[in-house]
Amino acid sequence: MSAASALLDLPEVRARISPITVAQYRQLAEFNENGRRTELVHGVIIEKMSKSPLHSSIARRLFKLLQAGLPAHFTLLREDPLTLADSEPEPDLAIVRGDETNFAQQHPTTAALVVEIAVTSAAEDRSLATLYASAGVEEYWIVLPMERRIEVYRRPESGTYLDQSHVEGDATLECGSLPRIHVRLVELFG
Repeated sequence: MSAASALLDLPEVRARISPITVAQYRQLAEFNENGRRTELVHGVIIEKMSKSPLHSSIARRLFKLLQAGLPAHFTLLREDPLTLADSEPEPDLAIVRGDETNFAQQHPTTAALVVEIAVTSAAEDRSLATLYASAGVEEYWIVLPMERRIEVYRRPESGTYLDQSHVEGDATLECGSLPRIHVRLVELFG
């Protein structure tokens, strides 16, 4: 745990954080003063992590695999915002209900499936499970390329996922929220 995250865990420090709303966040520049992209999580602006070649490679492969089974009137997003109550995360991949034209005026507010790829950020991505469950995201996957495993979170209720499992080896992951979506791990991890 870094000194910054330990500091933020102190209740007396958390009480002094000045959270911002989604509307205020949207008024900020796309890049912060350090020239880095950000996202809003629970009213706090967080710099996005840089992506390793492995992260990018897995994201491209998974995008193609998900796109192949995408049902009509669903849209596959890559690093696009979801607008939630006090957050605007940009998951690596998300499948949302609606056609592209449905999102010309506003970002989606939930998803059938959200996927984060965790090369170095598994703990951070696991902490997002409550955020996505609270927003009614039906299914959440955390792809762990180094372990060649996918953590699967299903059945959101009251800010938590009731079902948690993992898929590894040469298995095929069947998406519970979108039955036509399936990923053979050997295709994903090579």
